[in-house]
Amino acid sequence: MRCLPCHKEDKAMDTALLVWKKIISTCGVPKIIISDRDSKFTSEFWKTFFDILGSKLAFSTAYHPQKDGLAERMIQTMEDILRGFCAYGMAYKNHKGKNAVEVKLTQEFCRKHPVFPGSLVNPYFQTEEEKFPCSKKNPTPQEIVEVEDSPGPVKKIIKARKIRLNGKDQRQYLVRFKNHTADKDKWLAEDAIPDWNLHLRGFKASRRT
Repeated sequence: MRCLPCHKEDKAMDTALLVWKKIISTCGVPKIIISDRDSKFTSEFWKTFFDILGSKLAFSTAYHPQKDGLAERMIQTMEDILRGFCAYGMAYKNHKGKNAVEVKLTQEFCRKHPVFPGSLVNPYFQTEEEKFPCSKKNPTPQEIVEVEDSPGPVKKIIKARKIRLNGKDQRQYLVRFKNHTADKDKWLAEDAIPDWNLHLRGFKASRRT
């Protein structure tokens, strides 16, 4: 969209010359021109001029946003900006009125709009797991904790080890069960061992001897 400076007193010929110099000379002859029913656009000169060029003139009615609503909205915005500069001068450039730029958006709203034009708004950034849900690291075999039911009562604790599980250090114990051979031994965490405090004291005592 181009905004050309002009005077309120410009006639149809002045407007036509402005369009010829600034629009047609750079963009070519338009196929259709949509305008309101101002006298300069409904004059015989304006109609004849663009009839010779082969452009179709389309006149809109008042309050008809379906036809030229975008242009009317842009014109209204430009008028508001010009009024501000005329009233406050260059100070209007740094003017900040009562607006919502200091409002921190909720996460739900920022998910839909990750980029927000307000300079003081803190956008919400998703975590790597939310952005790439399929990129989570699969646990290694050492990180998998046995969840099967215990074969029976615990006989004793044989060994201890420390592993990294879900980003945290965890201590596990190799447990031997009563009436079972060594091939049934299992690595279990403390809270998974029945009467673990009793068996743990026996395990520590056996290591000291």
